[in-house]
Amino acid sequence: MRLLSIGETATQLGVAVGTLRRWHRQGLLLPSCRTIGGHRRYRHDTVRAAGGAAPAAAGKTVCYARVSSHDQAGQLETQASRLQKHCVEAGFADIEVISDLGSGLNYRKKGLQRLLQEILRGRVARLVLVTKDRLLRFGSELLFRICEFFHVEVVVLDAVPDASREQQLTEDPVEILTVFSSRLYGSRSRKNLRALAG
Repeated sequence: MRLLSIGETATQLGVAVGTLRRWHRQGLLLPSCRTIGGHRRYRHDTVRAAGGAAPAAAGKTVCYARVSSHDQAGQLETQASRLQKHCVEAGFADIEVISDLGSGLNYRKKGLQRLLQEILRGRVARLVLVTKDRLLRFGSELLFRICEFFHVEVVVLDAVPDASREQQLTEDPVEILTVFSSRLYGSRSRKNLRALAG
């Protein structure tokens, strides 16, 4: 009886090693035994039988759409529709759309908080975005690392080459100034309204 390592099994099935570990935890594809060192070993005939019929990733596909202001509400609908259309055409099952209206610097948006909770609870198999900065303007790499840790596949429809360091140094301060300016003037306008009402 020939036994395969987890790496050999992943190669034969065309999946990542992390996916096999997740399937094991979910009871979908169990190893035949473990070595003295604790390494999983899979029977060759079992893997061959599973080929082409590997278990689907457990969890839902979440489409996350975000725009910065109420003026862009129409763009939010377009973005969400595009994400959902892509998922349907790709054959993804159990699709959920989470939308947010708010700054890419705001970590407290309801949709973002809900997305993170669902990932941490192991309910998400795939996250689909139009672009990386739709998730967060700063700190998106941390969330992508969390996705990697929880074996969540991240699909970005419009992947663009990384901006040059000079371009980032120009764009980042502009984004920060825009957000804080809008907060400052928004605060002043509320005070003015209260003064007029009084």
